[in-house]
Amino acid sequence: MTTIYELGDMKPTLPANSDFWIAPNSFVIGNVIMKEGTSVWFGTTIRGDNETVTINSGTNIQENTVLHTDLGFPIEIGKNCTIGHKAMLHGCVIEDNSLIGMGSTILNGARIAKNSLVGACSLVTEGKAFPENSLIMGSPAKVVRQLTEKEIKGITRSAQWYQENMRRFKSDMTAVKI
Repeated sequence: MTTIYELGDMKPTLPANSDFWIAPNSFVIGNVIMKEGTSVWFGTTIRGDNETVTINSGTNIQENTVLHTDLGFPIEIGKNCTIGHKAMLHGCVIEDNSLIGMGSTILNGARIAKNSLVGACSLVTEGKAFPENSLIMGSPAKVVRQLTEKEIKGITRSAQWYQENMRRFKSDMTAVKI
């Protein structure tokens, strides 16, 4: 069962045309804004209890991810982003067409510029900012090199594939009765 909750006067804002998908057993709580074509996959928690969490169009939040905010540190995720499995985003900005690798942590005040890729299991520390088109890796994370056009197109394809897959799950997934 999908769990979408108000918290006092804080209420999620979802696309009026229903062009989004939230997997069963995911939690969307409080000031969360989801735009068209967004998807939240299994086991994810998005908690907008301190500041707003904004997920712009075409972005996917994959399994077991946590999005949370602190006072003064909202989350803004751009268009056509992929947030990989088990990532943790806390009070940060992810610009358009970026990919956050599996198991990565992005902390308060950090900014990942557009067309960037954060490698799996990387730690982006508080307040750290990176330029556009960057391959960012490590703990603490640093720019390794600039991405190629082919790699940037791969990030775009990832987001597009998840938009298609979201629509498939939304229309075709049914519970098995045992």
